[in-house]
Amino acid sequence: MNKDDLHGYVPAIATPFDDNGAIMEDAFVDLFEFLLSRGATCVCIAGDNGESWALSAEERGRLVRVAKDASKGRVPIMMGISAPTIDASLAYVHAAEENGADVLLSMPQTYVLKASEAELMNRFDKVSAATDKPLVLYNSPRRMGFSLTIDQTETLLNNHNVIGIKESQRDFFYHTHLLDRLGSKMSVMTGPCHYIMPAFALGAKGFIATGPEFTDLLPSEMAAIGTRAPGDTYRHAHKQLTVLYEMLMGTATWPASFKAALNLIGQPAGVPRDPVLPATQTDIDKIKRTFDDLGISYS
Repeated sequence: MNKDDLHGYVPAIATPFDDNGAIMEDAFVDLFEFLLSRGATCVCIAGDNGESWALSAEERGRLVRVAKDASKGRVPIMMGISAPTIDASLAYVHAAEENGADVLLSMPQTYVLKASEAELMNRFDKVSAATDKPLVLYNSPRRMGFSLTIDQTETLLNNHNVIGIKESQRDFFYHTHLLDRLGSKMSVMTGPCHYIMPAFALGAKGFIATGPEFTDLLPSEMAAIGTRAPGDTYRHAHKQLTVLYEMLMGTATWPASFKAALNLIGQPAGVPRDPVLPATQTDIDKIKRTFDDLGISYS
């Protein structure tokens, strides 16, 4: 897989858990097929939507294998390997290697650590030494506690098998300069879904984002609409993406709202795994009101 293969709609699939915390594999396959019906060009296992923090290396590997078996070569499979410690990341790399993942998604050391320049580079040196699989960087200042600079991204691109980045900066100054400088050298994939449509016009190749699961416009059609002069279809899609993102990110603990929303449209997302609690009825009513306002059907 190379940078030209990373484009379009790359959803981070939810991991369906039952009330006892067990993975529901049949539901996972149903969700996988739903995402392909929406035009997914690749599917990411063990991203934030998949509750990566609650998945062991063995479970990640098993989900990759289930996805590979379901895909039958239709789309490549990405797997998240982000972790605070290098030992955990390397265990995830091993699971990805054993089960046939095509590409790896990695933040720097995450969630509790603000890496120095030397620590950042050392982390990716060790990951790259452990695998020949291509890497997609994940820049999420909200989750990392800091942001990759464009210089750091370029250094990682030049020294490792990096084919793209999931860019979750919420700053269009940053996006503009990243795309101008590195957009021809790597696949820049938008994170926050309210940036999807305008980012296409600036040269983004696709998106790894939450929200396109529910929009009227198929995610597979967003690139074509996003690179044209904005019209009614563009504005409607952008509004839906924006309002969905605000609601989903502002309701319950992630990804409880996302799972509840999927369940409402008939997709078997199950419930979150401990320590996240399911969305309350008040949360679900809020989701329904947003769906009503946006004209999104649900059961």
